[in-house]
Amino acid sequence: MSEDDSKTNEYQQNDRNRFNRPRTSKEWKLIEKMVMSSQDEQRKARRWGIFFKFLMFGYLFVALMVFNPGMWSGDAPSESSPHVALVDLSGPIMADSEASADRLVKGIRDAFEAENSRGVIIRVNSPGGSPVQSGLVYREVQRLRHEYPDKKVYAVITDIGASGAYYIAASADEIYADPASLVGSIGVISDGFGFVEAIDKLGVERRVFNAGANKAMLDPFQPVDEEQKAFFSTILGDVHNQFIDAVKAGRGDRIKDDDIVFSGLFWSGRQALDLGLVDGLASPGQVAREVIGEEKIVNYTPRVSPLEALTGRLGVSMADRVMATLGIGTIQLK
Repeated sequence: MSEDDSKTNEYQQNDRNRFNRPRTSKEWKLIEKMVMSSQDEQRKARRWGIFFKFLMFGYLFVALMVFNPGMWSGDAPSESSPHVALVDLSGPIMADSEASADRLVKGIRDAFEAENSRGVIIRVNSPGGSPVQSGLVYREVQRLRHEYPDKKVYAVITDIGASGAYYIAASADEIYADPASLVGSIGVISDGFGFVEAIDKLGVERRVFNAGANKAMLDPFQPVDEEQKAFFSTILGDVHNQFIDAVKAGRGDRIKDDDIVFSGLFWSGRQALDLGLVDGLASPGQVAREVIGEEKIVNYTPRVSPLEALTGRLGVSMADRVMATLGIGTIQLK
């Protein structure tokens, strides 16, 4: 063995001896002090992290309040000069969405009640949704039209005004669309999934306890019962007939009396004009200027609350995803 190798072995042995030898009380106190100091630093770092997060949240909170103070108020816009009142119908029509009946009715009611509004435009961009929510808005617009006979309401479809959204549009005095808009889809659907074969292959036993022979109807883990299917079809048919009656009442003899119009198909704005689904091709601005005769437009759409904007309705979204995953469908106009 060389002299260098011998020295290396000696150094390594000394290191092992130093590591294995019993620690003195001073050394243990020093190690304990170092550990405690490290933990204190970590706690301080966490506290500062939390502090800066709260500071950033507070900054955003104040910024929202300063730069958009209107979002904190539930009051309708106050406008002293003549104008067109605009309400947005945007996105899926559901009870807990921005296009819920409560929110839309509030905006439309404020638009009608505004002393200086010369007309109301409902700007539509929605694929549809709940027949209940759509029906609530439809009936409220009809009531307001009766209460304010000198103030007309116009539905103007932008990208899409289909199904439940068209249901609401049919309540207006007149409907306008872009030549390339998607219009119609007067039909009813309830969709879901069936997992019967999947659970059989996985060896999963489904256990359902119910009182009432039809209480477990539409269970996605059980085979479809033809009698229950036929019964559910009558419900869909009844809701569809309600939809058709509402459209016919709103459109009158302007709509083409053809079964294909109510078959669930949809058309471009130009095709919809030929079928009597719309009265003309125009944008919201054109309707305001050329039909109502006012250049100024004031938006009466109720604003989303800050809490809703920050949370993004996570709870509702998660619930909807779970129901969709399990195949638990709802009746929708889409």
